[in-house]
Amino acid sequence: MIVYVLLAILNGIVIGTSRAINGQLSVVRGAFRASLWNHLVGFVFLTLVLAAIGQWRFESALALPRVAYLGGLFGALFVAVNSYVFPRLGAMNAALLVISGQMISAVVLDYLNANVTPTLARCAGVVLVLAGVYLTRISTRPLASKDKAS
Repeated sequence: MIVYVLLAILNGIVIGTSRAINGQLSVVRGAFRASLWNHLVGFVFLTLVLAAIGQWRFESALALPRVAYLGGLFGALFVAVNSYVFPRLGAMNAALLVISGQMISAVVLDYLNANVTPTLARCAGVVLVLAGVYLTRISTRPLASKDKAS
């Protein structure tokens, strides 16, 4: 179990780093171009990995239901929006807001798809993340106004 926890933490670090890189690329090239390059390089990388390990089976991709490809559409939109908002909101706020949206949608989807009633702990988690966004905004305001006064 600890391996999966460490892998998830490593994945979070990689995602945070990716967002920062895409955010900087979007400042220079625009959010949609940053997203395009992100997905193009990712596609080439994953294609080479799948080819190297012998797991490439194009015919199985054709057998999937069309709705399965919405994940790719949402993924591209996610990267484009992240690339746009990351440099404008900052790393902490952008990450916390994205996590908030993921948590809210997870609670709603669990309720709608699996009839899992939101627990107090899940609702508290969402509230804590949103409170974190609010507190980071409050704590950075005085610093911003002091810098402008100097």
